Amino acid sequence: MPSDGEGPKLSRGEFGLLLLSLLSKREMYGYELIGQLRATSEGAIDLPEGTVYPALRRLERDGLIQGRWETVESAPRRRYYALTPKGHTALAAGRRDWHRFRSGADTVMGT
Repeated sequence: MPSDGEGPKLSRGEFGLLLLSLLSKREMYGYELIGQLRATSEGAIDLPEGTVYPALRRLERDGLIQGRWETVESAPRRRYYALTPKGHTALAAGRRDWHRFRSGADTVMGT
């Protein structure tokens, strides 16, 4: 099957896991997360704001992250997000599931 250049698509859960992983390193605001996703994936994950912000609201509503507003000089105020204890637990479980899936997929694909 030829590649269309777009690659695999992320599900909501996988995308949320990526956000939790980034936030486990430090607090970040939405636009900063978008940049970190792009930079750390070498451009393979480049998502629009319209995808990231609803995901952040969902993670916050689920109690996995907590947001706080911060006023920044010469810029609009920003909402910084951090993992909650529940978020750390969910990240650990998600990482285990991801490694298991990846190992199985690599075996099937012969890589």
